[in-house]
Amino acid sequence: MTDSSAVLGQERAAVADSCRRLGAAGLLIGTAGNVSVRVEGLVAITATGAVLAELTPDQVTVVDLDGKIVDGTLEPTSELDLHLGVYRRYGTGAVVHTHAPMATALSCVLDELPCIHYQLLAVGGTVRVAPYATFGTPELAESVITALDGRSAALMANHGALTHAQTLEKAVEHALLVEWACGVYQHAAALGPPRVLDEQQQLAVIEAAIARDYGTTHPVPPAQEGTS
Repeated sequence: MTDSSAVLGQERAAVADSCRRLGAAGLLIGTAGNVSVRVEGLVAITATGAVLAELTPDQVTVVDLDGKIVDGTLEPTSELDLHLGVYRRYGTGAVVHTHAPMATALSCVLDELPCIHYQLLAVGGTVRVAPYATFGTPELAESVITALDGRSAALMANHGALTHAQTLEKAVEHALLVEWACGVYQHAAALGPPRVLDEQQQLAVIEAAIARDYGTTHPVPPAQEGTS
């Protein structure tokens, strides 16, 4: 039960729910990974050392955009500077960092995940792989933030993946999408060189999605009077 008196109580509960969802999907293993959501100048972020698949709202700490703890009894994740850097650079609303198996595997061998399926356009198309740096360091934060330019997702070399979006739900969806696409790439590469959507094909998908309002439900229009 969420403590309504806590700072960002609803957001802390949402972060915990998202971690449990990602854990159930196999994207968060043990204490590896971190999730946050921003509300104006405050950020609710997972605590370091917490088992994410079992996370509770009291294991989510609130900080300001300078990293100062505003509420909570636990130290925030060691990747705090990475999350805050993404918020400062892109003004986004939520950040998800996972050590998802497929994404991590491909981050060890690729310089980028090519746009092999049109759904990757939801995160900007090609997913860049940020050069390796030690976790929790300014070098890692800068590397990943640069790789995110014009994108909502990046892989982190020999480490994992990071996604962001205006809402926590969408950032989680991006994380699930990237892991799925990495799996598709791995299976395709086992059979032969994967085909990649070229720029013209990607543009055609964008135009079709706009024309059809792709990704939203559409009620069946009522039958016109006089038709059988």
